[in-house]
Amino acid sequence: MDLKIKGKIGVVTAASQGLGRAVAENLAAEGADLLICSKNEKKISRTAREIVDKYGTKIIPVACDVTNKSEIDNMRSVMEKEFGTCHMLFVNSGGPPPGTVDAFSDDNFRNALELNLLSSINLVNTFIPFMKEQKWGRILANTSISVKQPLGGLALSNVSRAGVVSFIKTLSDNVGKYNITANTIAPGYIMTERVVNLLMDRSEKEGRDYDEIKMEIENMIPVGKIGSPEEFGAFSAFLLSEIASYITGVTYLIDGGMYRGTM
Repeated sequence: MDLKIKGKIGVVTAASQGLGRAVAENLAAEGADLLICSKNEKKISRTAREIVDKYGTKIIPVACDVTNKSEIDNMRSVMEKEFGTCHMLFVNSGGPPPGTVDAFSDDNFRNALELNLLSSINLVNTFIPFMKEQKWGRILANTSISVKQPLGGLALSNVSRAGVVSFIKTLSDNVGKYNITANTIAPGYIMTERVVNLLMDRSEKEGRDYDEIKMEIENMIPVGKIGSPEEFGAFSAFLLSEIASYITGVTYLIDGGMYRGTM
């Protein structure tokens, strides 16, 4: 399927590995040029080279901590210099550490909100003016299944990601007239480095074998497996594309059926 985004410009954050990289690869495979960022300059530069070698599009790497507004502003400056505009924005950041509510201080919750919610707001506010001016834009924010079904032991993530959904839904009401869509994607268990680390953390805390915990999770998922970054990336690229023009203000689960609610 042609997503009709060849030659369009995308910004993908936290893209050196995992879900962000999967989105970047799928967009590049469709012919999009990209600015990609992560905090680790060495890793994001290597990722950019690998994507260029594989797909041949223009990929510009930038070291950026999305909790730092000045670094986001610098990313915008690089984007303007290299591309002149932005059509697609994939809003993504790392997850806060696992733990229960009573394990964290007020500062821990503030830091989680900075990481997940406020970074999303700053990224959108930084790049959406280009979309409004050209009357075309796609915004997709990455959250978690926890925005619909809070997960045990992930108190900071449960709290900080829920606000992203409200922000994006509110945003979608305001920008539809500019031919801009704004959606949220909520992954369940996808086999990234973060999920591996979460399983290892549980294994250590509970004194159980890693494979036992992994199988326990897979048994909770109707399709019987943990998802792949490639599956996540393909669906995200569709939501960021021209052909998804009538989809906005929605939170999409990509969880193999793990969520037990009806809506």
